[in-house]
Amino acid sequence: MTYILAIDQGTTSTRAILFDQSLSVTATAQEEFTQHFPQSGWVEHEASDLWSTTAATCRSVIEKAGIGAQEIVALGITNQRETTLVWDRATGKPVHNAIVWQDRRTSEFCKALKAEGFEEVVTEKTGLLLDPYFSGTKLAWILDNVEGVRARAEAGELVFGTVDSWLVWNLTGGKRHVTDATNAARTMLYDIRKGRWSQTICERLNIPMNMLPEVQDCASDFGETRADLFGRAIPILGIAGDQQAATVGQACFQPGMLKSTYGTGCFALLNTGDTPVRSQNRLLTTIAYQLDGKPTYALEGSIFIAGAVVQWLRDGLKIIREAKETQPLAERADPTQEVVLVPAFTGLGAPYWNAECRGAVFGLTRNSGPEEFARAALESVGYQTRDLLEAMHADWQGASTTALRVDGGMSASDYAMQFLSDIIAAPVDRPKVVETTAMGAAWLAGQKAGFYPNQEEFAATWALERQFHPHMDEGVRKTKYDSWKRAVDATMRF
Repeated sequence: MTYILAIDQGTTSTRAILFDQSLSVTATAQEEFTQHFPQSGWVEHEASDLWSTTAATCRSVIEKAGIGAQEIVALGITNQRETTLVWDRATGKPVHNAIVWQDRRTSEFCKALKAEGFEEVVTEKTGLLLDPYFSGTKLAWILDNVEGVRARAEAGELVFGTVDSWLVWNLTGGKRHVTDATNAARTMLYDIRKGRWSQTICERLNIPMNMLPEVQDCASDFGETRADLFGRAIPILGIAGDQQAATVGQACFQPGMLKSTYGTGCFALLNTGDTPVRSQNRLLTTIAYQLDGKPTYALEGSIFIAGAVVQWLRDGLKIIREAKETQPLAERADPTQEVVLVPAFTGLGAPYWNAECRGAVFGLTRNSGPEEFARAALESVGYQTRDLLEAMHADWQGASTTALRVDGGMSASDYAMQFLSDIIAAPVDRPKVVETTAMGAAWLAGQKAGFYPNQEEFAATWALERQFHPHMDEGVRKTKYDSWKRAVDATMRF
C-alpha cells in the first residue's frame, strides 16, 4: 500500500487528492456543486450534493491514478467549517438543507443573546464570538423552524454534525457519528479548555446533547469506509477543518509560527502552543490541532474579502477578464496616486467585526483608472493581513515576526505577496507544495497509520518555493498604513 487519499470538501466544490509516500500529489479530481440562496443572507447546500461529490471524486481519483483501493493506506478529511447538518439517526436522511457557514439568518437571535450578556459565556468557554458564522445558532434554528424536528431530536431520533461528521457517517454506512476537536471547536458548543461539549451553552440554545458527535483527536480511528464504496474498506484516520489542516500542512507546529491562507477570504492562524490566549482585539481563540489527547491552540483572524476582490475587478467592474491580468495592471499604476480600497462588500471581519459597513474607495482623481484600482485591490489584502497580525501581536507577546507562511490561490501573485512583505515588514514564505490543506489531512491520516514521519521529520520536509523580503522604506510604510487606517475608520463611520 503506497497512497493516502485526502478528501477536501469545500464551499463550492469537492476534491479528492492522492498523495504518495513522499507526500507528492499523484492525482486529483474535482466536482463543483450548486449553491442555494433561498432568501437574502441565507446560504444552503443540499446535503446529498456534499456526499455524492465526495464519493464521485474519490472513485475518479482512484481511476485516474490507475490504482486499486488495496493500494490506499488510509483516508483523511478536511472540510468547510461551521456548515451545519441534521439527519435521521436510523435512515441517514437529512431533515433540512445544510446551512452554510456564510449564512446570516440567525443574526437577530445572536443580537438578542448578546443583549442578555451571553457572549461572555460563549467566549470564555469556546474562544469564539457570538456570531451567526458558527454552527450553534444554525442548529438551534433548524430545531425551532423545521416542523417536527425538535420533538424528533428530543426523542433521540436525530443527530447533528458539521460536514466532516456527515461524510464519515456516509462513508461508514452510518456506523460512526464522530468529529475531531478542530471542527468541534467551531460549533460554538464546545468548551475548548475542558475538551467537552458545553452543557451551559447547549441548555441556553435548547439543544439536546444526545445529538452531538463524539469528539476525537485529529489523527484518530474514525472508522472505515464501506467495502462496496471503493472496492475495499479503507481506514479513516485523519480529520481537520480546512484552516487547521492548512496550518498542519504548513508545518506550523511551533508556538509563534504563523500561516495565512488566501482564497475567497483570508484566514490567518497563529500557533500559541498549549496556551489558549484570550483575545482583547476580537480575534478568535481556537484549536489548531489535537494529537495524543493534547490540544494545541491558536489565535485566528478572518478577512471576508481577499481573492474575492479580484473577482470583483473581473465580474463587477469588468476591467479584467482573468485574475492573472491584475498584476501587470497594478505594476503600471501611477505611483503619485494613493488610491485606497476598503473591500467591505460584506462588512469587515477581524479585528473589526463590523457586518454593517460596505466597501469604499478613497483618493480618486480624474486620472484614476483600471491600473490604480488593480493596485488598490491587491494592496487591500496586505493591509487587512497587517490588521490581523497587529492584533495578534497585541494579544500575545510570543507572536513571531520571523516569517509568514502563505498558501491559497492568491498567494500565487508575486505583486500581492511582495506588497504583503513590505507592509508587514517581515518575510513572506511561499511553499513549493501549494496543496497545503489537503496535505495536512493526508499527513494526519498517514502519520496515524505509521506511513508518514512524525511532526519533526515532516516539518523538516517543508520546502520553500520563494521568500519575499520587505524593501519598502519605513516612512513610506507608515504613511501608507496610516492612510489605510483612516480609510477604514471613515468606512465604518459612513
